Order: sequence, then C-alpha cells, then structure tokens
Amino acid sequence: MPTPFRIGISADFKTAAPGRLEPALRTLIEPLPHVSYGEFAPTGQDDAGPYVTPADIADFDAVLVLGPRFTAASFSGQDRLAVIARWGVGYDMIDVAACTANDVLLAITVDAVRRPVAEAILTLMLALAKQLPAKDRLVRTGRWDLRGELPALGLRDKTVGSVGLGNIGAEMFRLLAPFGLGRRLAADPYARPEVVAELGVELVDLETLFQESDFIAVNCPLTPETRGLVNARLLSRMKPTAYLINTARGPIVNQDDLVAALEAGQIAGAGLDVFDPEPLPVDHPLTRMENVILSPHSLAWTDELYRDNSLGACENILQVFQGQLPRYTVNREVVQRPGFQAKLQVLKAAWQAAVG
Repeated sequence: MPTPFRIGISADFKTAAPGRLEPALRTLIEPLPHVSYGEFAPTGQDDAGPYVTPADIADFDAVLVLGPRFTAASFSGQDRLAVIARWGVGYDMIDVAACTANDVLLAITVDAVRRPVAEAILTLMLALAKQLPAKDRLVRTGRWDLRGELPALGLRDKTVGSVGLGNIGAEMFRLLAPFGLGRRLAADPYARPEVVAELGVELVDLETLFQESDFIAVNCPLTPETRGLVNARLLSRMKPTAYLINTARGPIVNQDDLVAALEAGQIAGAGLDVFDPEPLPVDHPLTRMENVILSPHSLAWTDELYRDNSLGACENILQVFQGQLPRYTVNREVVQRPGFQAKLQVLKAAWQAAVG
C-alpha cells in the first residue's frame, strides 16, 4: 500500500552534495512510516537548458531540491505538488510566480545559510586584505626577499559596504564588529529599520557605497532588478585600493565589466565564489589574475551548512504536511489562495489520520 505522503529528492544531490542530505532523511523522514521519498531528475529541455517537467514530479506531494530549474511549464496540469523545499536560500532557478499560480509554496532555509555565507565573506575579505594568495606564492617560489613589497591592510577604521542588508549582510556586519571598522554602509531599499539601528549601519545609495567603501560585499538575491546591477558605472566609482566580494550570485555582477576594471587597475582586486556562467571556463581572464581569489561556489559549504540546510528543508516539508506554514516562505501570497488552502487541509487531515 502506498504511503500517504511522498517526497521527491532532486538527483543532483548525488553529485553536488553526496552524502549530505542522507543524515537528515534518516533522522526526520525515515522513522515516519507514512512518509516515503524517491528521486527525480529534470527531463525537460529548452533554450536555457534542462528543466523539471510535470511528469517528473507527478507522484510527489513535496520536492526537496538543490539545483533543478522549475519553469511555468513544470506545473502544467500538475495539481498534487504542495511545496518546493529549496536546500539553501537562492531561488533564481525557480519561477516563483508560477509556483504561486499553481498553488505551490516555496520554502528556503535562511537560518542554515546566514552564518556560513557571512563567514565566507569574511574569509575572502581577510585573504584579500592580507594578500594571502600572493604571499603563499612567494613561499612556494622561494622569493622571501619580495615579502616587503606586499603590504597588507588592517580592517580597523576601514569602510565596509554591503549591497543588500538582509540576513547575510546583517550577519556579516555582526561578525565584523570586533575588527573596529570605521563606517558600515549598506544600500537596500528593503532594509529593516531595527536591523539598521542594531548594527550602526548607514543607509546610502549605490553610488555613495561604491565610492566610499574599502571593501564591498554583494549580499542581495538575483532578481530581474539586480541582474547586472554591479556594472562598469558603479565599478568606476570604486577606490583603486578597494576590493569587491561576491558570494551571492554571479549574474548580479557584470563579469565583463569586472574584468575590465581589474585589468585597468580601477580596483585593487576581487574575491569571487560565484560566476556567470558556472562553472567558470578554465581559460577565463579571471583565472589568470593574481589579485583575484576564486572559489567554486562552495566557500560556505561547511559541516554546519550541510547539516542545517538538510534538516531545515526536511522540517519545512513536514510542516506543510501537518498543515502549517514554514517561517521562511518565499511566496507568502500563495497562503491566501483557495487552491493552496485546499491542498493544505487535505494534507493536514491525512497527517492526523496517519498518526492517529
């Protein structure tokens, strides 16, 4: 007899995060006899690449996903799916409007990502400030005589700017508190006043942020409004001694403009964990620049992130199965839709019946 609740797990976990999800499944899902799970992979193909089709997810009440793309076509004629639980916080690969129109809730794992990504930003900031890659090369090549030509920077009294002051941007400033920064700048039209006050951040426009910061971190989501946001105009306003750090999404920064700014010496360097496209081609100009630190979109992938992302995504699904709403629901407007409410009530009734 089939179990009342069925979860689809995207197949890319096997290659991109092998063994990372299984402990949470064993802890939270497998002990429940009324919940089962299976694997799915996108079988659709369009000009943008693979995407999930309705047939791929037809047998699931929920899906737990890493990287597959969901388009409007993914939901055509599909009325069973109630929740997409994203393993992480980025959801630019998922058509949120289509989720809402088809009564599917999209949940993310903000608490799991906040600290690891903020730590990744700090790692890049310190490595750039201390010229760590260049000093590493001196030791490897026996050029200790050149060490005096690589002066490092201290963070005390420096100005740090954040493009975005959401969960990750705020956590970045909290981690930087002991370093005695000079000014803390942020550009974010949606910043919460209580967070601004707590952190002592000055809200400024983008032009001011890029002109006055010694380190700039990109901490906003990728949306149609932020795609290509950091471009030649903003980069040209940076100090020649300033550094750009991007751990958010590659397309937020116009990569060609960044390369041009680096080649021209307009800025001192960059720390990048994300690119456009990914993977970054091995012959890309960025790979030949000694004032750039590169990481393969994994600098925040710590033991804590693996554990908490996995537990959080599973918990988000179980909450919906029980008729509850996850705290970090992206498309809050779906909650008021009669179609979603009907799904939620059916799931809740089935859960209560299953647990007695």
